[in-house]
Amino acid sequence: MSDRYETDVLVVGSGPAGALIANLLVRRGVNVLLAEKGSDIERNFRGETIAARSVLTLRELGFGPRLASHGFVELEGISFWEKGKNIMSMDYRRFPIDALPIDIPQPAMIGAFNDSSAAYPNFKLLMGYQFTALIEESDTIKGARLEGPDGQTLEVRSRLVIAADGRFSAVRKASRLKAKITPMERDFVWFKFPRPSGWAHESQLVVKKDRHLVILPTYPDLLRIGYNLPKKGFGDARKQGISAFRDSVSDLDPRLKDLVNQHIQSWNDTSFLEIFTAEVDQWSRDGLLLIGDASHTATPILGQGVNLALQDTIYFAPVIAQALKNSVGPLPASALEPTARERRAHKAMVTKFQRLQEANLAHSSALGTMMRRARMRLLNLNPAKYRLMDKVMNAPHNMPMEAVHGRAA
Repeated sequence: MSDRYETDVLVVGSGPAGALIANLLVRRGVNVLLAEKGSDIERNFRGETIAARSVLTLRELGFGPRLASHGFVELEGISFWEKGKNIMSMDYRRFPIDALPIDIPQPAMIGAFNDSSAAYPNFKLLMGYQFTALIEESDTIKGARLEGPDGQTLEVRSRLVIAADGRFSAVRKASRLKAKITPMERDFVWFKFPRPSGWAHESQLVVKKDRHLVILPTYPDLLRIGYNLPKKGFGDARKQGISAFRDSVSDLDPRLKDLVNQHIQSWNDTSFLEIFTAEVDQWSRDGLLLIGDASHTATPILGQGVNLALQDTIYFAPVIAQALKNSVGPLPASALEPTARERRAHKAMVTKFQRLQEANLAHSSALGTMMRRARMRLLNLNPAKYRLMDKVMNAPHNMPMEAVHGRAA
């Protein structure tokens, strides 16, 4: 490849959002270059749970057979446990939607998107190419510079740069679009081990005062577990040692004691995740758009990060394609802002719910934990819980019919 390339759209980052929006755009005849800094798409301990509404969307886009051929775990519900007792449970099969959430490794999903895009002549994928700078002229973004695997610089001229490069987005930093970073009170350590025979296909939240575990059935036959730590507490945990960590997990849920002792032998068997939210009031400039975690990093509660990212692509792809047809030169921010405003409103609703749940989990006093237990029991008895959770977890994607043109390859 020469040191200069021209395209309609440059997408930076081949995560779920970047790979899918590239696919939806090439289906509409848009020339797309997708650049991924990694040499492969392997991702460990990333969001692997796809909400029911997103599962329906992926089916409508033609990805159902490909995902089914790989295999996944269907999640049938969620439960809240304290002192060994099930305080609240919810059966996802009661939602008015013809799908269940699934757990599937991100590489399988991203691979399906990229393989579908590769069937189109107007698509190009560059692996091992890292974003280094935006090309800016007269306050307008006109492309970006990338560094290839051998250190060579590639100048990409485009009408739109889409930043889909995650929660620590380098493109966002270079764009001068400011993010409000709000640290949560706690961080997470993730780990996996084999799922015991007969374990329910449901998400479980196990709580003891202000400590909790998130336990998720994971494809193909694993449990993926998140253990909360005080903010900046990972260093202290490491000083106390892996044995103390195992004991703490077992204290929260004795069912896991033998599995933790067998499979968590060192910190290398875990993965640390810093928990924060990032809110960006302005997602676009002339020639630039932020999507996914680059524009709205979420907490892990209810696993909404990947689903919000997929929703972004469904909303923006038809708007981008039409705006490219209706204009010349870099895409104006005015063409993207109405959709961004709609997406921000939905993200704000999800974030508000997540923060309420985070505050609920952070209670440590006897009174606070008693009140939490009472609230969860009342929620469990209230049939309106299905309407509330359906609104948060299964919000319609409003996918226009033209989104399905060009079925997945």
